[in-house]
Amino acid sequence: MKYRQLPRTNLTLPEVGFGVWTVATNWWGEIEEELKRSLLENALDLGVTFFDTADTYGEGYGEEILAKYLGHRRHDILIATKFGYDFYDKTPREGHQERPQKFDREFVTFACEQSLKRLNTDHIDLYQIHNPKLNHLEQDELFETLEQLQSDGKIRYFGAAIGPDIGWFEEGEYVMRERDVHSAQIIYSILEQDPARDFFPIAQEEQVGLISRVPHASEVLTGRFTEPPVFDPSDHRASRKAEWMTEALRKAAKTYFLAGENAGRSMSQAAIKFVLAKPEIISVLPNFTNMDDLREYTSASEAPDLTDEEQTRLDDLWNNSFDLEEPAVPFREI
Repeated sequence: MKYRQLPRTNLTLPEVGFGVWTVATNWWGEIEEELKRSLLENALDLGVTFFDTADTYGEGYGEEILAKYLGHRRHDILIATKFGYDFYDKTPREGHQERPQKFDREFVTFACEQSLKRLNTDHIDLYQIHNPKLNHLEQDELFETLEQLQSDGKIRYFGAAIGPDIGWFEEGEYVMRERDVHSAQIIYSILEQDPARDFFPIAQEEQVGLISRVPHASEVLTGRFTEPPVFDPSDHRASRKAEWMTEALRKAAKTYFLAGENAGRSMSQAAIKFVLAKPEIISVLPNFTNMDDLREYTSASEAPDLTDEEQTRLDDLWNNSFDLEEPAVPFREI
């Protein structure tokens, strides 16, 4: 595993981090408890020292599971969690729709205390505003509260997770330029490069580290599928239209030159190396659901970098809509 420094901090993150949502929810399919334990413990043994979760994942379980299986190694890991969704309000939720959000001083302070209890720790390494809207980021009280939590030693640094899907350029630009955040979490992959491309120069200018999620674009960029797979009904991908997946797979097929024996990397690893080619990205968060993926994805850090020729071919594909004749189907990722 290779590591990168989060700008303006003393946090050193692995190039491949662990997005805890896959072991805290069923949004990426059901995983047995013993496998969840194995994934977390083996990830750390493979050099993954950065674990990104959120208080709303599994209504707190995304934090509890870290304390449960890695609590005895707290000093070996960096924990990032998120806040802002009021899952304490037990109003019934339909499917995967967003919960109400709160960012006032009282709620943020309360949410932080609850996260500390669930994580069984006295501090959070990186505390992230979860999918804020522009009006939330314009509230001075929110950042005054974060600075107070930082002064109190309850959080070390704070940032923002931009989403829940692609887009949200205004929010990303504003929080990096106007607020003293140390990180911004974004979506970026070979198939989904906007607005991330516009975030890179801002992050460089403002010395904000980017954390990138879903590099495999709903597993399309793993090279495992030629036809849209059938997902478990609980999986958030099950609600996607077949034509979306069909077009995404057609695009992905144009990129298979990145993988193979001559390239020295698998397609899954190539997708991760594409993301890590940007120095502004400090860590990438693939979705781990089994041990084979864990070993393959974490070893991507040591796989050969993309060559200039390969990157040029990818740029040409992106600039020419992957040479598909039919109109594009919007690609949306959570």
